[in-house]
Amino acid sequence: MLEPTNNTELPVIPGKKYFTIGEVSELCAVKPHVLRYWEQEFTQLKPVKRRGNRRYYQRHDVVLIRQIRGLLYEQGFSIGGAKQKLSQTDGQSDLRVCANTIKQLREELEQVAELLKL
Repeated sequence: MLEPTNNTELPVIPGKKYFTIGEVSELCAVKPHVLRYWEQEFTQLKPVKRRGNRRYYQRHDVVLIRQIRGLLYEQGFSIGGAKQKLSQTDGQSDLRVCANTIKQLREELEQVAELLKL
């Protein structure tokens, strides 16, 4: 899964409930057609589809996409290897992902606190 040092160049995930495919594309530095392809390959990735078959991703989807991106682009896994890695239940990997999410939330809260001081 993601190491705490991976994806440091990616922006912080905003505190929204739903994200469009364009927003996710920017947040994860992956083109929309790649996201649609990954939906077919990774069964864990299931965005909500609404009117007109538009995709709406939730925060956990964005985190999963960042994990997939890290495995494929940074760690050099194949699609099959990334699928296998994601399907493994590794407690330490889950803890690292949780730690990374907590770190991002903390940064967001610090930004909000700074805004409130103004």
